[in-house]
Amino acid sequence: MYLKYFYDTSLAQASYMIGCQATGEAAVIDPSRNIEDYLQIAREQGFRITGAFETHIHADFVSGVTELARRTGATIYYSTEGADNGGYEWDQNLPLHGVTHGEAIYIGNVKLRALHTPGHTPEHVSYELTDGAAADHPMGVFTGDFVFVGDVGRPDLLEKSVGVKDAADQGARQMFESLQRFKEYGDYMQIWPGHGAGSACGKALGAVPTSTVGYERMYNPAFQPTGEQAFVDFLLDGQSEPPAYFAKMKEVNKQAVTPVADVPAAVEMQGTGDEVSQLAEQSHTMVVDTRSAAAFALGSIPGTINLPYPGAFAEWMGRLADYEADIYLIAEPFQYNKLRRILTGMGMDRLKGFYATSVVASTSNLRTYARETPKQVEERRRHNDVQILDVRYQDEWDQSHVPDAVHVSLQQLPNRTDELSTEQTVAVHCASGKRSAIAASILQNHGFDVINVEGGFMKWKKEQLEATD
Repeated sequence: MYLKYFYDTSLAQASYMIGCQATGEAAVIDPSRNIEDYLQIAREQGFRITGAFETHIHADFVSGVTELARRTGATIYYSTEGADNGGYEWDQNLPLHGVTHGEAIYIGNVKLRALHTPGHTPEHVSYELTDGAAADHPMGVFTGDFVFVGDVGRPDLLEKSVGVKDAADQGARQMFESLQRFKEYGDYMQIWPGHGAGSACGKALGAVPTSTVGYERMYNPAFQPTGEQAFVDFLLDGQSEPPAYFAKMKEVNKQAVTPVADVPAAVEMQGTGDEVSQLAEQSHTMVVDTRSAAAFALGSIPGTINLPYPGAFAEWMGRLADYEADIYLIAEPFQYNKLRRILTGMGMDRLKGFYATSVVASTSNLRTYARETPKQVEERRRHNDVQILDVRYQDEWDQSHVPDAVHVSLQQLPNRTDELSTEQTVAVHCASGKRSAIAASILQNHGFDVINVEGGFMKWKKEQLEATD
């Protein structure tokens, strides 16, 4: 048996290839849309990809099962459990096979058994793996977004992202039942999850790529509550706001997506910074400057938004981008292919072009914003010389915040700037200064004079400045 792990660091997404070396067959579990890595490994190993397995309708990246099916003829294996809660709408011309709980699928001598594990989504299935050529007992489970290292899948996305009433509570109770069955596995069973640290599909995912049932039984917080209500309360508490693009991904992944070959290639643009500024002012257009926050603060093109790459570029593109907008990126030329791959993986197919970072220097009206320490900002606050904006998440705000600050989480900011006065400088902060740098660029685009609070609220508290308990 062959087993290969793939990991997309930008989306914190894991996928896997299994293969039978005796028959030359292979399959991919939860493939991303950019399938070239799978095709390359298959060529190197002498495999033909015959299967593309979905654990559930993904919300955080574009699934690659249809791309694999079109380009390799692989059969798409997908859950038919829980279809009434939002099932797939496949192109019936694709090779399809709906799986049910307990069904066994063979890739040569390798056996995958489907396990209905609802909770994260109603249709979610995991796949139990047995190396049929060497054993008659399973060695592990591809858990998708069911069980992670140190966490389990969040059950609230259908309610928060798609608007399915009471889905969070129902999903949490389904997750409890799924976990009780999962705990019956022996300690030796390996866990191969669909995501790692940084994913918004859980609230505390670990950075270790794999684990075992025994280890998670001992140390995973979600495995500890023994009563259903205690588990539900634990699981629903502290879940962050889901990225705005999750609802779009749910829609996209229900059906066959546009083949990558049919997505127009973004071109390398020519022009001046002033022309870029005019472009950024057009409706349904988003111009993203991927330089560091420090470089952006010292000089940027009016109308652009700062999403530093690598940093949290992918996360905040997903939280802030308009899927109906044309996208242009300002970046280093050697980064173009990677950035294109990230956006393609998120279904942002309206990427129109790239500008080299040198275009910024050709701008006649470069804008800047100030960066000040918490102590400097607190002095301004005492003299009523500034309005403080907190762009952290709601749970962070609830724990502690600066008195009299305005709270608008970053992903809501573009639509809520009217809650601030343009007559007074805005000192914006998050936890550490990364989100507030993005917020500073948004505020500038809405005509505000901005200060980014260096070190954010963590430094504010460290310096023992006034804050609520």
